[in-house]
Amino acid sequence: MTMRYSAILAFVLMLGSSPVPATAQGASESIVKLPEDIVFKGPLSGPPQTVVVYGDPTKPGLFVSRVRFSPGWKDMPHWHPDEARTVVVLSGTFYFGSGEKWDESRLKAYPAGTFYSEPSKAAHYTWAKDGEVIIQVTGIGPSGKTFIPQ
Repeated sequence: MTMRYSAILAFVLMLGSSPVPATAQGASESIVKLPEDIVFKGPLSGPPQTVVVYGDPTKPGLFVSRVRFSPGWKDMPHWHPDEARTVVVLSGTFYFGSGEKWDESRLKAYPAGTFYSEPSKAAHYTWAKDGEVIIQVTGIGPSGKTFIPQ
C-alpha cells in the first residue's frame, strides 16, 4: 500500500466511525403516514389539538403538523416566530384575520383547500366559526405561539 492510499483509507474509515448528528427524520428517508396513523388524542372540546406529522416544531428545521379546532373556537391575536410558515386548510372553513386586535370585520373565510403563508411574527387571529376545522402547518422551527394581550 502506498502512503497516499493508506492516508485516504484511514480518512474514509475515520469518517465511517465518526458520530453523525442524528435527526428524527432526515431528507434521505421515506416517511409514510396513512390517515389512521395521524390521530388526535381524545374528544375535541376546547383548545385546538395538534399532531406532529414530520420533524419536531420545538427544534430547528422543517416540521409538519396538523391542528384541529373545535366548532366555534376563537384563537385570539398571536404570532409565531417561525422563519417560514405555510398553512393548508384540510377541512372546514377557517376564518383568518390580520392584526393585533380581534376585529370580526377583517376575518376572511378560507374554505378547505386554501393555502396561505404567514410571515414571521405577523400578528393574526382565527376562528372555527362554522364548525370543526383541520389545518396542516409546515414551518421551519423552532416554532411557538405568542399571544398578544388584549
